[in-house]
This record gives sequence, structure tokens and C-alpha cells, in this order.
Amino acid sequence: MRKLNLYLLFAVVADSTVFPQYRSQPTGPPQAEHAAGITQALEQQGTKIVGSSGVFCEVWFRTSLPAGPKSAEESVTLPTIPLGALVGAIRFPAQGADRRGQPIKPGVYTLRYGLQPLNGDHLGVSPQRDFLVLVPAGDDKDLNAAPNFDALMAMSRKASGTPHPAVLSMWGAGASDAAGFAKQGENDWVLTKKIGDTLISVILVGKVEG
Repeated sequence: MRKLNLYLLFAVVADSTVFPQYRSQPTGPPQAEHAAGITQALEQQGTKIVGSSGVFCEVWFRTSLPAGPKSAEESVTLPTIPLGALVGAIRFPAQGADRRGQPIKPGVYTLRYGLQPLNGDHLGVSPQRDFLVLVPAGDDKDLNAAPNFDALMAMSRKASGTPHPAVLSMWGAGASDAAGFAKQGENDWVLTKKIGDTLISVILVGKVEG
């Protein structure tokens, strides 16, 4: 029995070493780098994601989601959010990464709503096309701006410093999904949060297999 207990303890320790663990905590108001209008639209208490090396990121969502005509696009889970609309903001104190290993430079960013294009380049990345695009806060001052796809991608390449924009996978959560921060699958850590009447989920830490 003692050997079994020691084996189980070793397995837990080994697993936590190979697969980093994360937890969420409340954090303070949005960063001063944001324009005043954007700061006022964001929640004043955000969410901090902490890992073994310290703070991974901090995120703030709008107090209510912008709405527009319902989209008829396929594989879209949040069809009433206009393309390019501001959804939130995020800060990375050190270099981060998205699920495809795309680097995200340390800094403060806005999060704008986008859709993966139907061009075959993103097959298998996620079942839905919704995602959040990171834009450097210094380049994004207008709360009500709604940049088109090409403009949004150009703005976001400044966040990654590569030809590919910096993005986070998101989707409209189900009514039975619990709000909070939890691990899903082998590699993804998901924040689920209610914004107004809408429950959304965002992968803040993750990795695509294959």
C-alpha cells in the first residue's frame, strides 16, 4: 500500500512538472495604456492567470457586448458581434503564445472580434471560426472602430512581430457551462465568463496538437 501511495504521489508530481498548472485570480482595473473611452467600457476588475513562473496574463472584458445584425456565416457561435468590434483587453507581462505556438510580445493589447477565413488554411484549428485578435493598445484608440478583416490582421501583426496575427480562440458557451477558469482536454486552459446576457469561453493558455 505504501509503495502504491508513493507511486501515485510521484505520478502527480511528474504530471504537474510536464504539464504546467494554472489558476485564476481577481486583478485590478485595466491598464493605463488604453484610451479613456476603451477603459471606461471595460470591467474594472479583471482576471489574472497565474502559472508556475508567475503571472501569465491579465484579461478584462467589456461590461456588455456590442451587437449588430445577425451574421449568416457558417460555423459562427457569436453571430451578433460585429466583425472588428472591441470585446476586451489583455496584458502579457512576459512573452506569451497562442495555441499554434505563435509568439505574443510582452505588452498591453485590445481584443477585437474576428472570424477565421474560409480559405482552407485553418482546418482543424477549432470547430468554430470565432476568435479574438490582439492589437497593441497604442495603435487602438477608438472604442467604436470596426476595422475590416484585412485592416484587423495588419494591426495584429504588430502584436506578434510575424506575418501571422496574434489570436485567441473563443466561442459562445452553452447555458449549462459553468463560469470560471478550468483545464479542457490535454493542453487548453479556458476562461468562461458571462458578459451581459452572453456566456463566452476563451482559451487563454493552450496548444494545438498535430
